[in-house]
Amino acid sequence: MDAAGLQKLFEPFAAVTVKGMFGGRGVYADGLMFALQAGEDIYLKTDAISAPRFKEAGSRPFVYRSPMGPKETSYWLMPRAAATDEKALKTWCGLALEAARRVAAAKLAKGGTRGKTDAARSSAGRSVKRPGHAGAGRGK
Repeated sequence: MDAAGLQKLFEPFAAVTVKGMFGGRGVYADGLMFALQAGEDIYLKTDAISAPRFKEAGSRPFVYRSPMGPKETSYWLMPRAAATDEKALKTWCGLALEAARRVAAAKLAKGGTRGKTDAARSSAGRSVKRPGHAGAGRGK
């Protein structure tokens, strides 16, 4: 499925942005990646709260190969019903976006990348005058 097809699929849930990544595509809503396309499969973001629901529905996690062996991710296969039933799509995608929000909030609380980026931005905007630097020590 191409990016336009993914946007159309998720349209009943939310307006999404699709970005290519590692041979697949990331699907974003509200600036958060909540879905992943790998091959013909679509996986939805989970966390400790939502993963049991996906497991109960017969889903399985996305696993990729790394030099250290197979690595399981927090993205689980989208249940089949979500591809054909708008109500199911909204439910499963809602769970995925909630999980993405919880994970982002936890990272931010721990001083994750977003917090560091904001701090870096504010310090980068400061102007420091140094002796010998153009504009330094100029008086009226």
